[in-house]
Amino acid sequence: MVFEFDRIMEEIGIEQYLKPEKISRLGWPGYNRVDTLKTILFGAMDKALAALREIEDACKVNLRYRYLMKNETPSCRTFGKFIAEELSESIEDIFKAVMEYIRKKDHADLQHVYIDGSKFEANANKYSFVWKKGTEKQRYKLFSKISALFEDMNETLRYAGVHIPVSTEYSPEGLELTAKQYLEVTGLDESRFASGKGHRKSVEQKLYERLSLYKDKLSEYVEKLRICGPDRNSYSKTDRDATFMRMKRDYMGNDQLLPAYNVQVGVADEYIAVLDVQQYRSDMDCFVPLMEKFREQYGFYPRYPVADAGYGSFNNYIFCQTNGMEKYVKFPMYRKETKDAAYRDDPFRAVNFKTDEDGDLICPNNRKLKLSYRQDIKGNRYGRQEEVYECVDCSNCPYAAQCKKTEKNRTVRLNRELTAMHEEVIHNLDSTHGALLRMNRSIQAEGTFGIVKQDRGYRRIRRRGLEKVKLELLLVAIGHNLYKFHNKRKRLREAA
Repeated sequence: MVFEFDRIMEEIGIEQYLKPEKISRLGWPGYNRVDTLKTILFGAMDKALAALREIEDACKVNLRYRYLMKNETPSCRTFGKFIAEELSESIEDIFKAVMEYIRKKDHADLQHVYIDGSKFEANANKYSFVWKKGTEKQRYKLFSKISALFEDMNETLRYAGVHIPVSTEYSPEGLELTAKQYLEVTGLDESRFASGKGHRKSVEQKLYERLSLYKDKLSEYVEKLRICGPDRNSYSKTDRDATFMRMKRDYMGNDQLLPAYNVQVGVADEYIAVLDVQQYRSDMDCFVPLMEKFREQYGFYPRYPVADAGYGSFNNYIFCQTNGMEKYVKFPMYRKETKDAAYRDDPFRAVNFKTDEDGDLICPNNRKLKLSYRQDIKGNRYGRQEEVYECVDCSNCPYAAQCKKTEKNRTVRLNRELTAMHEEVIHNLDSTHGALLRMNRSIQAEGTFGIVKQDRGYRRIRRRGLEKVKLELLLVAIGHNLYKFHNKRKRLREAA
């Protein structure tokens, strides 16, 4: 394996991805940088992602590593420093070069890409969570305390004719300005503040210190909300880029959320063609960024992106349609639509209602449902709207118990464009080609995570921070592709 790996690295020209070497006349000469890079990549090929101490020990006793390092034995700190300094900018280029080499040699088909995601536990403490909703709740409680404090401060400022305006929300900068003005008006001097046993604080000093405390606490809440951002609802204090997610492997046994990253892969002919790391809990939001990354890497979109029901949404279907990709992505109710005949043919479903010449819906009791209004869908990027229909009169309907749950007239929401897309997806996936693609997705995409997690033992991320995590997982992907390429070649040689 090591000879084939070395040959691939030579044909790729791996030395071109290193930074220009800085020549220094001080100290001992460093290790050969090309050999160091080869050893790190071979460690990823050999063991998914070998620990740096394992690589250090292997360089002393393992003939394959000694061959690559020419019998030199760098320490684990040397390998760690090399990865941080040399690979942080070039790791994506190395991944592209390795994949391009495999694509030419093994004729990998990049038009059929099988997509899947898996959550990898982050290197963060389990109980270091910060919840966005809880922070928002505490922040609004603090606003009410600040308003009460301002009322008390206004009592002390009556003699000066000054009034602090009371509001429903405040900012740390505004509280800072108010504190400075309060010092000027009251004539307080912070250097002469009373403190310690036997000293009594004035009312003005107590109010000022409370204001300073509230300002610091509000700054803390603002910083927490900034770290969460608009798309996350939590983060970890020990790895701020990690989001708390529900993991399939619950070794704690109490179904609690754990800090993790959502790792997305696009697999082509058993090779990881594209990899992305996201902080979203849902796979649905990860489809478009993964496809954009694929296009950035290869210059085109795959014609057949195949994914499970976690990726099917109006946004993703429109994205496929506008970029020349066929719709082979399941939607959440795909299995129920295709396997459950009672659900699919239920006459009381809105999609099964007939439409008359005026565009009104006709229910099973031949009563009209007229269009009430159209409303935008939250989070939609393409102007999707739902049509809301309401029955003219549901009184004395014999099907009321089956048709609705309240005493009001039946109301249904309908999106004809999305319904047509669902029908197109079912037609595509139920064809012979679609059945083969569905079978291959479960083998290739899910099988890739099975190899990485189970066979090669990489289940938890070791680095912290989104960029470092991406670097680590790209190393894992490079190692997986080289490992898969070598095994395929080996089987072909044995068969011949």
